[in-house]
Amino acid sequence: MEKNHLIIVIAAVILVAAAAMLVMPSSQAEENTEITVSAAASLTESFTEIEQEFEAQNPDVNVNMNFAGSGSLRMQIEAGAPIDVFASASQKHMNILEEGDLIDTDTRHDFAENSLVMIVPASDEDEENRIMSLENLTDSSVKKIAIGDPEVAPVGRYAKGSIEEASLWDDVSEKLIYAETVKQVLVYVENGEVDAGFVYMTDAMTSDMDEIKIVAEIPVTTSISYPIATISSSTEKEASREFIDFVVSDEGKAIFEKYGFTVTDAN
Repeated sequence: MEKNHLIIVIAAVILVAAAAMLVMPSSQAEENTEITVSAAASLTESFTEIEQEFEAQNPDVNVNMNFAGSGSLRMQIEAGAPIDVFASASQKHMNILEEGDLIDTDTRHDFAENSLVMIVPASDEDEENRIMSLENLTDSSVKKIAIGDPEVAPVGRYAKGSIEEASLWDDVSEKLIYAETVKQVLVYVENGEVDAGFVYMTDAMTSDMDEIKIVAEIPVTTSISYPIATISSSTEKEASREFIDFVVSDEGKAIFEKYGFTVTDAN
């Protein structure tokens, strides 16, 4: 009996030790801090690399990226979504959150600038109907123009402002196809579903130039600048601030320049 009892005790000890070994990895994982960063769709490529580099230098922090139109992201935050950091392609949406006391204003920084361009499908080789300027959009040969929805996608608001400034809105408004994000505009043009579209220069640069052509840089009525800030309801303020510090660091700036952004000094 004593021998059997000893075997049972040893077996129990082994089982407990094995169970402990299985639990350890998940317990360690639970110790990692997780933050969710909501960023404008036009930041997809640059922020994906930012995420990778930040996590490499901060192995105890897991970053979950959430990309969409800035307006949609702002509304998610207003609805109470568990977001820690917001990076917008528009000052407007960040201003709205600040007015509602939904961001920590001391963490707000402008970190990059962009430019607006008009693109057309690369297959458009018809000299007679070639689109080269905003004025060409009024031609009867132009049937569909892709533009971000001005209510949710800042790229659409910038494009609308430029078209209105050129006194062409009434002439082209019925041709407009609205998209939720700048990436969707890019796909419309790449697939030849529209005659022209308005995207950021950085997004045009991510496309295969065999599919699109940049035909004009479009002057905008307000600068295209990107602000970032922590959300006031965040429960991971320290990690969120560290992420922002990385975004505005020299290393972060180098990544944005790599993707075609103009970097700005943090303020």
